[in-house]
Amino acid sequence: MVKSLVMPANKAFSELERAAVYRAIAERRDVRRGFLSRPLPDELLQRLLAAAHSAPSVGLMQPSRFIVIRDLAKRRAVHDIFKEANAKAAAIYEGAQGDQYAALKLEGILEAPQNICIVCDTQNERGHKLGRQTMPETAAYSTVCAVQNLWLAARAEEVGVGWVSILDPIRLRAILEIPDHILPVAYLCVGYVDQFASQPELERSGWEKRVPLETAVSYDTYSEGSKS
Repeated sequence: MVKSLVMPANKAFSELERAAVYRAIAERRDVRRGFLSRPLPDELLQRLLAAAHSAPSVGLMQPSRFIVIRDLAKRRAVHDIFKEANAKAAAIYEGAQGDQYAALKLEGILEAPQNICIVCDTQNERGHKLGRQTMPETAAYSTVCAVQNLWLAARAEEVGVGWVSILDPIRLRAILEIPDHILPVAYLCVGYVDQFASQPELERSGWEKRVPLETAVSYDTYSEGSKS
């Protein structure tokens, strides 16, 4: 049973508590390697799911649903989907970039002792469609907020999370028996890890680098910002 988060209201965060929030944000990683075989205790898994379930949602519709996958046969079937999709993705890169792509570790489906598929009931009538009249896509955005909540809570609990997006959603639906009206949003590999990297893996491998904040911020009207 998923428990709700119950916290004292109207209590200011201490300096240490604020620092912990920013630390979890800064040290969150997309983990693809180093998973330990030990499954998460049920109590901890419930805390992470409760954090995700507490995410903001448009109209308080709470559209997110959570499929916990521990069965090895199911994970092997999902891994087969990844291998096929990854081979197709690799084909678009050539030369040195192709070699670099081939060397990347992009999933931990079998290594992580549990996977979680987070889906969205976009037709959920909760909230009476408040906020969705002009932007119905906010239902899916709400589920993305749930993903981030789980990810940050997991980092604070020393639990690794890796988002696998290189999957055929039609085949994933079939394996997990997801109805047509339910939208798969995130397939996550979740588990204890041997360490958290000091930098994101794609940055350490040289695939891409972060841009400074000032290139992403404008005021009053949109601006492309600096390209440096």
